[in-house]
Amino acid sequence: MAVVVCAYGEVGHAGLAELLDLGADVALVVTHRDSPGENIWFPSVAELAQRAGVRAITPDDVNTDDAVAAIAATSPEFLFSFYFRQMMKPRVLVIPSRGALNLHGSLLPRYRGRAPVNWVLVHGESETGVTLHEMDEKPDHGDIVAQRRVAITRADTALTLTRKLGEEARLLLRDTYPLLAAGTAPRRKQDHGAASYFGGRRPADGAIDWTASAESIRNLVRAVTDPWPGAFAELRGRKLFVWAAETRRVTTAVAPGTVLGDADGALLVATGDGALEILDVSWDGGARASGVAWSRDAALAAGERFAQPRSAKSAGR
Repeated sequence: MAVVVCAYGEVGHAGLAELLDLGADVALVVTHRDSPGENIWFPSVAELAQRAGVRAITPDDVNTDDAVAAIAATSPEFLFSFYFRQMMKPRVLVIPSRGALNLHGSLLPRYRGRAPVNWVLVHGESETGVTLHEMDEKPDHGDIVAQRRVAITRADTALTLTRKLGEEARLLLRDTYPLLAAGTAPRRKQDHGAASYFGGRRPADGAIDWTASAESIRNLVRAVTDPWPGAFAELRGRKLFVWAAETRRVTTAVAPGTVLGDADGALLVATGDGALEILDVSWDGGARASGVAWSRDAALAAGERFAQPRSAKSAGR
């Protein structure tokens, strides 16, 4: 039973690895070329395919004639998309004789769209998951084949949560691929009325709005911390990156973004609700340091104030 795998990134690597471990006849891998401007922190799908002796192609667009011909030449029964970054048009989706399936990093129908791992953290969710579903022309829209739930702890960042999702993706495929092969895998319609959709995120969306609550800012920090571009604010006319933070119960009447004094030397900043203790910080392009050490070295004084961003992206817009 020949299958084609379109995959990229941490979860894409996990999905391909599991299918190979299960003995699936992976006839072709379609992946992306690494972008020179991107922080490539995840394992290579192309290298995994090469080690397994599977042909891998990296078309600029999976919907081009050459890519479609390469996929069709394998006569696949299934096509799997594991964190592949391009939408597939009907001319691709109709090629596999038994279906085209996508693995999405949320519990559909919630958090359709791009960057679900980042969005669930931004919104302070306590649970997410992975969903294997049939693909159609709309993003993350088709019938659900299988799901696995993943708890989000307060300590999770986008990196730790992504790795959890990769592990659950392997377990989901381990249970579900034999059912697909046997033709007994279930299908259920999504409740489209309960769907939510969120677009992609840009590095600029890491700007800290100090009028938000300390908890909301903390969630933003952990959603975009290393290896993502990071949350940031402007101080003394320079960009300052915040890589880790925690909330503090502080009652204050000062304006959000104001640096607060602390007997222990902690770097505390007033927010719209409570205070944020900055634990890991760096100037743009500078070395990272603890909030205490950085505050001391920068001679930061109580009463100094971070600038408010000129604009902030609304969640889900």
